[in-house]
Amino acid sequence: MRPSPILTVKGLTKTFGRGCPQCLTVTGPERETNVCCNCGSIVACAGVSVEVYPGEIVGIVGESGSGKSTIVRILHFDMEPDAGEMYFNLRGTTPKANEKEKDIGPATTNQMPLMEGKNLFGLSSYQKRQIRNGYMGIVYQHPHLGLRMDVSSGGNVAEKLVMANWRSIAQIRQRASSLLKKMEVPSERMDEPPKNFSGGMQQRVQIAKALSNQPLILLLDEVTSGLDVSVQARVLDLIRNLQQELHLAMLVISHDLGVIRLLSQRTMVMKFGRVVEAGLTDQVLEDPQHPYTQMLVSSQL
Repeated sequence: MRPSPILTVKGLTKTFGRGCPQCLTVTGPERETNVCCNCGSIVACAGVSVEVYPGEIVGIVGESGSGKSTIVRILHFDMEPDAGEMYFNLRGTTPKANEKEKDIGPATTNQMPLMEGKNLFGLSSYQKRQIRNGYMGIVYQHPHLGLRMDVSSGGNVAEKLVMANWRSIAQIRQRASSLLKKMEVPSERMDEPPKNFSGGMQQRVQIAKALSNQPLILLLDEVTSGLDVSVQARVLDLIRNLQQELHLAMLVISHDLGVIRLLSQRTMVMKFGRVVEAGLTDQVLEDPQHPYTQMLVSSQL
């Protein structure tokens, strides 16, 4: 029997601007625009639904402006949706995650409420912070969004641990050191700020920080964009190895079909804020059905 999804998202909708009753009907792939001709608002995403199962990587692919990064920001509570529901099913997942991390430091002992059966978008700001700090990790496209560039790399990881209710300084430092080493950040550079690092090294520090609280789901937003090809390959290899070792559920956002093909088991294709095609990654990329997906695949051959 297939397990229940860790994350369930239904009908996610976000519009930038004052909005009007026509916004959703005059935008979308059929209209070839996400800008409302009536009020000028931008429909970033509309009616998006997704499920992520334990240990699964789901990819969301689309060109710039398709709405995929907005989805990640909403799921991480960085912004509020106009409509939609999000649910966590955490039953039976935490012990497995802890077992997988015996080699990278002590497990977190947070006692946060599970919030099962509740629409997470309807929780208070405090409860959302609890969920984000206890159960989520995120790696942004631009490292400065996820890191304090003037704080040491170890300090960046420690910040996430403190927010997840870690209190022992010795355990925090041990875990930060273990995670950074796992990300191939030299131990002698643990006390050095990320501003001194290359782009690829900064992304590794971001990943270490995102993993520090043993998240049940990891959100990756264009993590290899702007990196040299050789650096991209190493970062992707690290992510894939981590997923296999820790059995992490991930939501991967990218415009690069190569990244999606390498990492994800299932893929959603977005255009102008809507999902135009979804399915197993091999099927979507090898036998695309929607004209837009066909264009994406042919353009990257």
